[in-house]
Amino acid sequence: MATTPATATAAAPSPIVAKNTFITTLLDAAVTPFRTPSFHQDTYRVSTLKPSDQRSLTDLKSKLAALFDGSRDDDADGDPSFFTIWGVPLLSSDERSDVVLLKFLRARDFKVADALQMLQSCLTWRKEFGAESLLTENLGFKEIEGVVAKMSGVDREGHPVCYNAYGVFKDKEMYEKVFGDDEKLKQFLRWRVQVLERGIQMLDLRPGGVNSIIQVTDLKDMPKRELRVVSNQILSLFQDNYPEMVARKIFVNVPWYFSVLYSVFSPFLTQRTKSKFVIAKEGHTADILYKYIKPEDIPVQYGGLSRPSDPHTAPAKPASEFILKGGEKLIIEIEGIEACASVTWEIAVGGWDLEYNTEFTPYAKGSYAVAVEKPRQVSSDEEAIHNSYTTNESGKLVLTLDNSASKRKKVGAYRYSISKGSALAYK
Repeated sequence: MATTPATATAAAPSPIVAKNTFITTLLDAAVTPFRTPSFHQDTYRVSTLKPSDQRSLTDLKSKLAALFDGSRDDDADGDPSFFTIWGVPLLSSDERSDVVLLKFLRARDFKVADALQMLQSCLTWRKEFGAESLLTENLGFKEIEGVVAKMSGVDREGHPVCYNAYGVFKDKEMYEKVFGDDEKLKQFLRWRVQVLERGIQMLDLRPGGVNSIIQVTDLKDMPKRELRVVSNQILSLFQDNYPEMVARKIFVNVPWYFSVLYSVFSPFLTQRTKSKFVIAKEGHTADILYKYIKPEDIPVQYGGLSRPSDPHTAPAKPASEFILKGGEKLIIEIEGIEACASVTWEIAVGGWDLEYNTEFTPYAKGSYAVAVEKPRQVSSDEEAIHNSYTTNESGKLVLTLDNSASKRKKVGAYRYSISKGSALAYK
């Protein structure tokens, strides 16, 4: 299978002046508390720590060793496996133990006593919760597996990405089925922890490596009242037992009433956690996600090119990205298509709401262009287009995106492949 370069040209945009609407003002007001500077990501290299932080790490190690020595006669804490977390033995010279201990120190501003208390509580919780055995458990959530929470792809820096969406629970029957009583709620929390533990298995947990994940939470249709208790428990559980395991929290499809949700969650969040928040208002999901994640790794429902049916055993085929300004028309030309060759393409634009069409233009003089996809308005909720075409003569495929009727700048991406065929077919 071979590919040839595609070129993209854009017509000059006409001047458009954007105006704030009442809803826009509400949205801006809702997200104002979250506009904080990005947090500092640790490299977890001991040599780069401040002398005082190095001393804190040494002190924590000593106190942890003393705690183990003092509990050798205790059946629970005297077991060396009790001092193992995420497969990392904390009482060893393994460089990964420094990474884990630094996570607890960072979460408590390098206050050794507080970090030790947090670590002890976490180790006790993991033993009582049975966290180490979760990965092999079948918890019976097939209906929401891959829908409510799933690990999928990585960001531009290699962090595994976890997508969360609770809109399915607006259906009361589904809500009762999952959260109908205390036992069901406990089982769901175990499942949600299981998803996170799977993500942690993808981390290096080594100095300079990928040591945290990205969380993308979709607030579309989320029943905020019904899920308040569940959300509070998840936030509290993760914050207490998974320090510095999240590099960034991206909220998408954020409604105007997000400030109300914030007032509910805020007491359960540290300032450092809040500094990791990134907000994508409704209609701007792709704009935000493209900054952090490549489009080939972003699910199609969020303006990317990744589909559930795509194989995840190998890196996704790279895509070309573009920006389509308000009032602009973009033309993408896929050149060098030979006779009897088949071209397959995918294209997505965040928020669409524009006109799209595709035609094949033969190179031979006297030949006529063929309308492969007639001009049509693509709605704002449409997912990535995936199509193919086989031609009987050489030429180029021309994809046209007309955003001239819109004021909004939009991000998008496309990718394609060309293969020779033995038979003529039009798709």
